Parts: sequence; structure tokens; C-alpha cells
Amino acid sequence: MKRRVRLSALFAACALGAVSSAWAAAPPPRPADLEARFDSQIDPAEMGRWLKQLAYEPNHVGSAHDKANAEWILAQLKAWGWDAHIEVFEVLYPTPISETLELVGGPSAPFKATLQEPPIPGDASSLRAQATALPAYVAYQGDGDVTAPLVYVNYGMPADYDALERMGVSVKGKIVIARYGAGWRGLKPKLAEDHGAVGCIIYSDPHDDGYATGDVYPKGAARPPHGFQRGSVADMTLYPGDPLTPGVGATKDAKRLTRETAKTVLKIPTLPISYADAQVLLASLGGHVAPASWRGSLPITYHVGPGGGQVHLAVKSDWSLKRLYDVIGTLHGSEEPDEWIIRGNHHDGWVMGASDPLSGQIALLAEAKALGGLEQSGWRPKRTIVYTSWDGEEPMLLGSTEWAETHAAELKAKGLVYINSDSNARGYFNAEGSHDFQHFVNEVAADVKDPETGASVRDRLRAREAVLASEPGASEEIKQLGKVALDPSKDLLIGPLGSGSDYSAYLQHLGLAAIDVGYGGEGASGGVYHSLYDDYEHHSRFVDPGFVYDATLAKTVGRMVIRLADAELPVQRYGDFADTVGRYADEVKKLADAKRDEAAGRTKMLAGGDYRLASDPTETSGAPAALAASPSLDFGPLDRAVAKLKASASAFDSALAAKGPGLTKAQRVSLDAAIRPLDQSLLREEGLPFRPWYKNMVYAPGRFTGYGAKTLPGVREAIEERRFADATTYIGLTAQALDAYAEGLDRARAIVDGR
Repeated sequence: MKRRVRLSALFAACALGAVSSAWAAAPPPRPADLEARFDSQIDPAEMGRWLKQLAYEPNHVGSAHDKANAEWILAQLKAWGWDAHIEVFEVLYPTPISETLELVGGPSAPFKATLQEPPIPGDASSLRAQATALPAYVAYQGDGDVTAPLVYVNYGMPADYDALERMGVSVKGKIVIARYGAGWRGLKPKLAEDHGAVGCIIYSDPHDDGYATGDVYPKGAARPPHGFQRGSVADMTLYPGDPLTPGVGATKDAKRLTRETAKTVLKIPTLPISYADAQVLLASLGGHVAPASWRGSLPITYHVGPGGGQVHLAVKSDWSLKRLYDVIGTLHGSEEPDEWIIRGNHHDGWVMGASDPLSGQIALLAEAKALGGLEQSGWRPKRTIVYTSWDGEEPMLLGSTEWAETHAAELKAKGLVYINSDSNARGYFNAEGSHDFQHFVNEVAADVKDPETGASVRDRLRAREAVLASEPGASEEIKQLGKVALDPSKDLLIGPLGSGSDYSAYLQHLGLAAIDVGYGGEGASGGVYHSLYDDYEHHSRFVDPGFVYDATLAKTVGRMVIRLADAELPVQRYGDFADTVGRYADEVKKLADAKRDEAAGRTKMLAGGDYRLASDPTETSGAPAALAASPSLDFGPLDRAVAKLKASASAFDSALAAKGPGLTKAQRVSLDAAIRPLDQSLLREEGLPFRPWYKNMVYAPGRFTGYGAKTLPGVREAIEERRFADATTYIGLTAQALDAYAEGLDRARAIVDGR
């Protein structure tokens, strides 16, 4: 569904026990030997054949090929020695019956958008799949048939509506057209709906996604003129998963909401279109010339509208329940079977989905085959390894969320970490996740060879981050990453997780640690994202020729799984988590100061009567709204909680380093039991404002960023939105969560100290 950015790592002692009679007379293999044997079984050519098969036909939820792929994956896992089965869920998943988009009236009429992607010459997959591919469609929009004037809203983000208000342009009763970018897809129709629009059109402007970025497919990798981006517009910032069963698994007998009462289903009809069709619609507009920052790369003068006729938009869908097929495979632990390492990727796509998600799926399959081979040759993991191939990720993390909600109690009792991947490409290693795993991820990345340079993937990323930080105009975040990268004694930083892939339910609802891993930055899959052209031909030519980075992903995640499954001691380094939370706390305090300064500056500006925005002189002047004075917030509880967390983390890390190797078996079992629920202490039952499904006080997707992470979200978003009473409340709740985490570390240290 999405692509990531960053990195994380630690490796603790991985002494493997002699767990089979075949090994009884010989010492167990060293971890490096085991990992070398694992690597030897990863075959990029075989992975390419798997990709060709899995991406042979469209894989959307409810398609015959999606089910066939699940059954094939199940058969492979069983053949490789896994205890495997399919779990079926029944979810609300709309499929298109009819779609219409046309200009009626005005000099450009009549015009009817095609809403289909033509085959590409030389791309056999696009020709084969066109008849059964989904048309231009976004899931969980609101069906309707409307005719209204059109207004261009740039990216359709909150600041764009503020600018329209200053121009004196209202979208009430209008259809809006927004370009992809600047924020998650689902926010565009949601914000349009909130502002009174009756319909929404989303297109890919070539400035961001097309010929302005490179040669278009098939000459290059960029989006061709008639390509468009399907997707979901469900309001995932409220909750992911089946709209009708929030918080519980969508099993056959589950109690369900009605579609009308499901809050994540939008109310207005919405369609995605190509930039070839968008050009005709945008060229028909009158009104203000669009501000400079709103102008894309189409060969027209961009106007805001309305004017130039009206648009007829109609969408009709089949809103019946559809079946999901989650494939679950297990290698049972030999010593700690009730401690689970969970690994996941999804197998459904919007069309064929070669890059998104099947490049990650073939890595998961390669890992599963290699792990099965190791077990059949005598190795058995100490802890249980659970491999999951999810269905229904694209519509809104359906399969992973429903499985998590169905098995919530067992996962909370047994889950140690969830490791995720999604789409993959040639380029640089990146990871995001729970910050206590930062050193672990760094150690793994240091032991994986980059196939292009021969350096470790960590060293290649370190060099990349240092270069990016030195470039003119580098952001403060990039400069910070570069500063760390230039110091070889320091671990590279990993980013926090927001949403957009299958880790969400585990981290943000159940409180399991999570890591999201992948490669990218050189392979070019964005130009075919969620289109007919995301197929075997495009992936093998432009994204990962030879499937070498797909194989590198398998080697990377395989090491993580093996090391976590066999580690004698916790691999987490909690000082990294505490330091990162401290940095987030400093950020929200600076944000509060900035909001206070903003209110004062707005008051001064209104008093002076100068409303023009100097940064864009093409914008029409207009008086912005006054801002209420920002109160001084008491961050004392948060500051004290962070200080306590840092002290507890430092004390535990030091104790484990000094005394860990000497712990008895009983102490280690007790320590594992104390560590396992730590991340759950970051949950508060109240959840976040407006969306109680999200319970993690440290990590969440933003209400107005979608995929993008918001850290300390209860506090940060309340300040951003000037909800200062909520900010005070969530300073306290976040402090409680951090205190609970620190107390858990203190209990774990007592076990290490023998108290």
C-alpha cells in the first residue's frame, strides 16, 4: 500500500541449543553459519518465477486469482514443512458496477472520461489483464449521481481550503478536483465532504507523477498519460479494517454495523482519473488563475474555477460482503513455543500488484522456504515463528486487522514483535519501527551485503544520509540524520511508524512492537502505483532487474527472524527508545511555543491590515481568521515521565549488559515474561481524541497526514489543532503510559539483579 523511509538494529547472544537427535553429538552451528546456510537457499531467479505467477492476473479482493494465490501460498508453506492454514473473514468490500465522469455544457463539452487504462505495446500483462482489471475506482467512497460546477483545490489539504476561502471561493455544492500528493488519498474526499462538496475527483498531475519526473512507460518508468491510481479512501484515521466490525474480527457471526452507520465509509462519490482526462476538465475552468504553488505540469493555464460548464459524476457499487483469505504458517518453538515472532506481507493488489505488494511477498516466500529447509535439516527455533500472508490490505488493512482483532488476547499474551514488509525496489535499506529495536536493526543491516556496492547495507545507507544532509536546502530532519550518519560510533536512526501497511493493528491497537523493512530509492515503481501497469514486465525492467534486492530483503528479514527466534537475552536497547521519546517531547514543547507565537503574529497582522501572503503574491488578499491566544501548557508531568523513563532504561540496559550472560534459565524465562508486555503499557484505554481505536500514546498515523506518523500524537495533534484542553489531558495520559513503561523496566531489572 505504501512505501517507507528509514532504519533500526541490536543483536544479542544467539546461542542455538541442540534440539534434535541428529545434532546431539555435535555442537550447534554458530549464528553466522546458520545465516550463511539460510542465504544459500535464497534464489533470485526462483523468486522471479514466483512473481510472474502471482502477478499473472488481477489480484483484487474477491477476484478468482486472489483466492488462487492464497491457496498456492498455502500449498507451498505446507510443502516446506510449515504448519499452515487459511483463515477466512467476511468484510464489507465494495466493487464497482458503473462509473461515469463527463463534462456537460461549456465550450469543452461534450467530453466523457475513459476510466480505463489501455494496454501498453510490448507489455503482455497489461493486454491480458485489461478485461478483468478494476476500472477507475476508489474503495469506500460514497455512491451517488451528481451534476455540479467544478472547483480545483490543488492537493485538497486543509491549507488549500484556507487559501480558497481567502480567494472567496466556496466548494459547497460543487465537485472538487484535487491532485494526488501532499497528503493521503482518503483525506481529499473527506475534507471535500467536510467543506460541503458533493463529489470529488483525484488525478495524478505529471508534475508529481508523470512526464515531468521522467520518461513515461514503456520508454521509462513514469506514469503514462492514461494511467491512474486506484486506492482506498476509507477514513483509516478513525480505524483500519472492516468498516462494519471495528474492534472485533469480521468472522461469519460477528455483530456488524450497517453501512450507513459505519464512520469510515465516506458520503460523496469519488473517482480517480488520468492526467490526460484531467487536462480537459481543468482547461474548462474559469475563475482566478491558480496560485503559482498550485500549478502542475499540464500545458494549460491552471484556474481555480468554477466556470466553463458542469461535471456529471456518478458511481454505483456492489456493497456486499466479500471473503478474505489470510494464509497463516507456523514453525513451532522448541523451548518457548508461547513466544511468537510474527512476520507479514500481503498478497492482494489493486490490479496485478507486481511491485506493490508481490515484491515483498516473494521475499517472504523465500524466507519461509529457507527457514523450512533449515528446520528439515535439524535446526528448530527456540521461539515460535508465525508467517502471515494477508489478504485485503489494499482496501484498508483488512486481513491483518481482522486477524489481529480476532486473536487479540492470544497475541497480547504471546506476541514479541511483528515484522512487516510491503513493496520493495532496488536501492537503499530503510526501516521504521519501535525504537527499542533500533540497535538490533543496525546490527542486522551491518551483516547484510549490498548487491550493488559490496558494502553492508548499513554502510551504504550511512553514506547516503551523509550526502543528503550536505545538499543545499536539506531539511532539519535530514541534517539530523546526516549528523548521526557521519559518526560511525552511532547507530543510524529509525523513523516512527504511522500507517499504510499491515503493522498498524499490532503496534497501535494491541501494543506489540513492530518493524517495517524494505529497500528502495533507485528502482522506480511510483509511476505505476496502483495501476494496470504494476506488472511483471515493469518490475523486472525498472524496479528490481534480476530480483536482487527482493532477494536482499529476504536475507535481511530472515536474519531478523532467526536472531529474534533464538536470542538468549532481550535484543532491545531501551535507552534508544527513551532518548527518542525525549526528542519527541522536546518537539511538542517547541510546537507549543510556535503556536503561541503564531497567535500573537496573527493578532499583529490583523491590527495592521496587511493580509497579503508575501510568499505567493498571486494569491488574492483576504483577512484570515483571528486565533485565540495560546495558553501556557504545563509539561511538567511529561518532563518527569521522560526523565524517569531515561533513568529506568539506562539502569536496565546497564544491568543486562553486565549480568545478562550469567542469568539462569529460570531468570531468563522470567525476564522474557516481564519484557513481553512492555509495549502494551504504552496503550491507554481512552485512545486518542476522536479515534479511540488508536490507543498507543507514542505512535499513530496523523489525522491529517494519513500514512505519515505523529509521535506523542495525543499531545502533538491537540497543539497543532489548538485544542489546548485536550493537550493538557494527553500530557497526563502520555506521562502515565511512559511511567508504566518505566515501571515495567524496573521490574525487569530486578529480575536481572536477582531481586
